[in-house]
This record gives sequence, structure tokens and C-alpha cells, in this order.
Amino acid sequence: MENNYNQIFAQRTKALAVKIINDLSDLPYSDKVSVIRKQIFRSASSVAANYRAMCRARSIKEKYAKICIVVEEADETVFWLEVIEEINLVSKEKISEIMRESLEILKVTSTYKSKLSSK
Repeated sequence: MENNYNQIFAQRTKALAVKIINDLSDLPYSDKVSVIRKQIFRSASSVAANYRAMCRARSIKEKYAKICIVVEEADETVFWLEVIEEINLVSKEKISEIMRESLEILKVTSTYKSKLSSK
């Protein structure tokens, strides 16, 4: 059961990274767009890559170390989404959908991190 959940969640984190990349790639160039886009692309793709690595961890300690990175990068992704929202870089509708998914991923991975820390 856990393996199936991990596969589904790994796909979900990757789908979020792809959505962020696709939705923000077409923004016209400016210094602020360039900096923000680069940062959120890195954090969102790091969530997906590190969650995937966590699924392949060889020990509880390794799994915990990877989930810590996932939580940190998910929180950074939420931060950049807040910045994007505050400077009105994209529509509220587009950001709210991405924000909902990002917050849910952050909550789920934070809870999982807490459970792993008690093992």
C-alpha cells in the first residue's frame, strides 16, 4: 500500500513542478521575472526529485534526510508563489490553483516528516 501511495505522490509532485514550469515559462522577460522564475523552478523541481529519491531511500535515516529537503523546498515553493501573488505576476486564479496544491504537498510531507522523526 505504501509503495502505491509513494508512486502516486511522486507523480503528483512532478505534475506540480511541470505545471509551474509550463505556466511561468511564457511570462515576458524582465529582471524580476527571471529571478523569481529561476528560483521557483528550482524549488518545485527539487520537491519532486527529492520526494522520488526519498522513495528509494535505503534506511529510515536516509528517508528522513530526504523528506526534510522535500519539506524545505515545498515551503520555499509556497514562498515564491506568495511573492508572485503579491506582485501580481500572474492571475489570481492561476496562482490560487497552484498554491492550493503546493500547500497540500507541504502539509502532507510535513506530517510524514513528523511521523518519520518518531521512528
